[in-house]
Amino acid sequence: MNIQVLKRGLRHNEIYFLSAFGEGRGIWHGPEACSPGSVLEAEFEVPGLLMRWIDIVPAAERSAAAIALDGGSVVLTGVLESIEEDGAGYLRLGDTLVMFECLGEPMALGGYVELRTDALMLYPVYL
Repeated sequence: MNIQVLKRGLRHNEIYFLSAFGEGRGIWHGPEACSPGSVLEAEFEVPGLLMRWIDIVPAAERSAAAIALDGGSVVLTGVLESIEEDGAGYLRLGDTLVMFECLGEPMALGGYVELRTDALMLYPVYL
């Protein structure tokens, strides 16, 4: 996904960015320095273990793919693509898949969900 760096955050390699789906914040794990205005091709990953029905909840009925900041959290709204038996899951944001790990009661696949995280990892995509 293409993102544009808006500003640097307080933590090491933390950036605030703008994408086609909204504004977010994450930790950049790429070799190049990220200065405001830079446009990067990034892959997203949610670290840690999320809880279904707590960190991942069904979105409002008329939802669309989105990235938003809510206090100290980043909220990703997208289609719950899959959750494997080992807890590996995928959220679809447009053409992008975001990987995460989760536990908890089953959730229906194919519907929009909101995934809330305190940390979002951003990695460069090499084409």
